[in-house]
Amino acid sequence: MQALTVIKPRRPSVTVIGMNAWADHPMPAQRAEALYGDRIVRCYAERPRSLFAMFAAACQRAPHACALRCEGQHVSYAQCDAIVQRLAGGLASRGVRAGERLVMFMHNRPEFVLVLLALARLGAVAVPVGVREQRAGLAYITRQCGAIGIVADAALVDRLPDAHDTPALRLRVAIGAAAGCLPYDELLSHAAAAPPPAEPAETDVALILYTSGTTGHPKGAMLTHLNIVHSVLHYQVCMKLRQGEVSALAVPAGHVTGLIAIIATMLQVAGTTVIVPSFKAEPFIALMAAERVTHTLMVPAMYHLCLLEPTFARADLSAWRIGGYGGAPMPVGTIDALAELLPGLTLLNCYGATETTSPTTMMPMGGTRGHADSVGIALPLAEVRVMDDAGRELPPGETGELWIAGPMVVPGYWSNPEATAASFTAGWWHSGDLGSIDAQGYVRVFDRKKDMLNRGGYKIYSVEVENVLMGWPGVVEAAVVGKPCPVLGERVHAFVHAPGAVPNDAALRTFCAERLADYKVPESITWSDAPLPRNANGKLMKRLLRERLPA
Repeated sequence: MQALTVIKPRRPSVTVIGMNAWADHPMPAQRAEALYGDRIVRCYAERPRSLFAMFAAACQRAPHACALRCEGQHVSYAQCDAIVQRLAGGLASRGVRAGERLVMFMHNRPEFVLVLLALARLGAVAVPVGVREQRAGLAYITRQCGAIGIVADAALVDRLPDAHDTPALRLRVAIGAAAGCLPYDELLSHAAAAPPPAEPAETDVALILYTSGTTGHPKGAMLTHLNIVHSVLHYQVCMKLRQGEVSALAVPAGHVTGLIAIIATMLQVAGTTVIVPSFKAEPFIALMAAERVTHTLMVPAMYHLCLLEPTFARADLSAWRIGGYGGAPMPVGTIDALAELLPGLTLLNCYGATETTSPTTMMPMGGTRGHADSVGIALPLAEVRVMDDAGRELPPGETGELWIAGPMVVPGYWSNPEATAASFTAGWWHSGDLGSIDAQGYVRVFDRKKDMLNRGGYKIYSVEVENVLMGWPGVVEAAVVGKPCPVLGERVHAFVHAPGAVPNDAALRTFCAERLADYKVPESITWSDAPLPRNANGKLMKRLLRERLPA
């Protein structure tokens, strides 16, 4: 019998110092627990037992509060509970059982949340897939997780895999009219009572989210109920969220941010999820004002696009208290402009991944402007270490790969032991991100290991250059990749999305030269009015950008 390798959690000095920033936050009691066989991690001692338990508790304490709003439709928690019971009954009558997987292929809409909760009530496993996914990718995901059913928007049904490609897929449901699919309304109209709510183990899988798949096939990260609950409690505690918050779901519902940071977190605080079917800055601003939104979590480009709209300065956004962001650095100019227009808004950088069930670090309140180059400090139950290529911890200030542990780290990838073994060491997930932690515990993320440039022996972190490029007026997105060079190995090439801007390479390079070492300044630039390419999860596809490099 092979011995288990156990790394007992300890708090490195840099993290202990950083944790002082959470001292003024109401902190639930904690304890160490053995999980998944080879992990010992600190957990919150008092916590909901499952995703559905959070919803049930909200229904009990705030039945008349609004759970969902979308395009004039308001659904209370009591109404939501009644619909979820009917849906669960309809799904159960069609053979959906605890532990079985069902793919969700939908845009942002109320039915997404209702189906998610109906599956949670049954103890089934939801497999949300981004709506950018195409037929081949959807077929692979469906086969790989052994899904027995799929619920899709009628407008997306033409991308559903053929029956011979997915023989286990016996249930096809369409929201709207679509040939060959059971209408969603028939599930709702089923007369059979729903079975009692399932009582899954905390370590049972609740969601499978497929990672970006920037190279090769995507991997299905297994998000357990325990993972989800701890991430939600981290958001509640560290953002100081109150009962009845109103959050705008402007990012994809099927992405870990939409699912955990917004939908699940609003359930925990009996809050309202305002569903945004598609993000366009001008109507989004009007929606934020009309719905009195208090909380958002978006990518920096979305905040920047709002600032570019003339209506932003005139809108009554006084209810907006918390503005989380992640996925890219927030330019200092954007931070300052938002602070001037919305002094009551607290911006918080959040860093995480699908494998960490969303958050790992967060900027403490009030620290964003003074630490604009940091993604914050480790969350109360999270551990972050900087490791070298040999798996040895590096001291504060040195750069290496960020390894992450804690109760929010998933146990591995669905039916993929090889990928799990390659990415996890005794519960520590190897993020693939290069970064550092300073003596105060502030974490900085410089680049993906695979995206770091090497120009004649000089290492260049693309994020540093991209952050400077984002400071140029009119630039909404920026990406830096290495352009092959027979002499230096790589030269710096920038792609900038600056809609309506007049390209001016010389001026932009001068701007960068005033802020960067000379070898980091882009030597060539591609300007674009169109957004930069992203995959089904919304992650920037640098592989495609490399294919577009000019000769």
